[in-house]
Amino acid sequence: MSLLGVRDLHVRYGAARAVDGVTFDWRAGEVLGVVGESGSGKSTLARAMLGLVPRAAGEVEADGSPVHGRAALRSLRRRVQMVFQDPYQTLNPRMRVRTIVAEPLIVQGAPPAERGERVDRALADVGLPPERFADRYPHELSGGQRQRVAIAAALVLDPDGLICDEPVSMLDVSVQAQVLKVLMDLRASRDLALLFITHDLGLAWTLCDRICVMYLGRIVEQGTAQQVIETPRHPYTQALVAAVPSPGRAAGASLLAGDVPDAAHIPPGCRLHPRCPHRFDPCDREDPPLFDAGEGEHAAACLLLRTSSPSATARA
Repeated sequence: MSLLGVRDLHVRYGAARAVDGVTFDWRAGEVLGVVGESGSGKSTLARAMLGLVPRAAGEVEADGSPVHGRAALRSLRRRVQMVFQDPYQTLNPRMRVRTIVAEPLIVQGAPPAERGERVDRALADVGLPPERFADRYPHELSGGQRQRVAIAAALVLDPDGLICDEPVSMLDVSVQAQVLKVLMDLRASRDLALLFITHDLGLAWTLCDRICVMYLGRIVEQGTAQQVIETPRHPYTQALVAAVPSPGRAAGASLLAGDVPDAAHIPPGCRLHPRCPHRFDPCDREDPPLFDAGEGEHAAACLLLRTSSPSATARA
C-alpha cells in the first residue's frame, strides 16, 4: 500500500529544473532511499513532497488522492514529518526542549491535556529521558542529542512516515551510527516508513528496502537495494557503486568524465550523455524513459536497455 505517491513532479528555480518529472511510490512501512550527488534535486524533491517549496507541475498523492488545498496539506504534514540535515539550524535556541517538541502539537491543535504525555513519550523513544532533557536548551546538548530532539519533534504527532534529509551528515562519525539506530528502532517499534535522502550509496545499501537514484532532477534508476547495488544498469549508478569502498576493495576512480552540469543547462537527449563512457549516436537526441531492466521492479533510464519495454508507469 502506498503511503505517498509522486506523479510527474516538477520544481523550477528560475531557469533551473531542480526536479524534472519525478514519479514514484513510497510504500507504508518501507525504507526508501533517494540517492544522488549534490545538485541532483533530492532535497528539493523532499521539500516539494510536503509543500515546503512550490511545485511547477505534477501531483503528490496521499491514499491515492491528490493533495490539494490547505486542509489536505495540513493532514499530510501530520502523517508525514520531516527531519532536516542540520540540527543546529532547525532548533529554536530560545526554546526549551519540551517546547520545541510540543510545537507541532500546538500547530495541529492537539488538546493541551495531551501534550505533556506525548512529548515525554517522544523524548523517551529517541533515548532522551524527559526528566533529564526536557528543560534544557539546545546549546546544552551535543550534536547527536540535538538531532534526537529534532526526531522527537517529528515523532510527537505519531506520523506514518519520516522524510529524513541527510539526517546524519552533520554529525561526527561516532554519533552517526547511534542516530541511525534510533531511526531504525523507531521504524520497528512504531511501524514507520522512512524516506532517506542521502548522497551515501553505502548507507542506502545498508538501510533501505528500495532505492531511487537521481541525476539532474530525474530518477535514472530504481529497484530493490539489492538490484540497484549488485546489478546497476544505468551508467550513473554504476559510477556511484564503483566509488563505494568495500572490504578488500578501495573506492575506484570515477567512471564519468567532467562535472555535473548546472540544472539551468540540462543537456538535450540523455542528460548523462556528455559524461557517459557508453554514449552512442542517439544519446544526444533521445531522452530515455525508465526501461524495464528485466528483474521485477528494476528499471533504468538508459538507451542500452531499449530492447526492453519502457516501464509503463515509471513507478517503483
